[in-house]
Amino acid sequence: MSELPRYEYVKLADAIAADISAGKLPQGAALPGERAMTDLYGVSIGTVRRAVVELRKRGLVATLPAKGTYVIGMPDPSSDAPEKGEPND
Repeated sequence: MSELPRYEYVKLADAIAADISAGKLPQGAALPGERAMTDLYGVSIGTVRRAVVELRKRGLVATLPAKGTYVIGMPDPSSDAPEKGEPND
């Protein structure tokens, strides 16, 4: 069976998670603003917003209203694939 295509926001969240894991975005670092990320990654603002929500779900970032989004954790290598029965969107 072939692998299902991944949504763009998941791809973006994975790319940012990889940057966090590689130390390019250390704990406490601020993510670029939404508009800057649209230019940086070549995606829509909706994709950026959904990716940030995904990163929050993963426990990697926290968003402070009117302050920005900051790295708060490192990716768990054992959580790369969704659990059985768990939606991956």
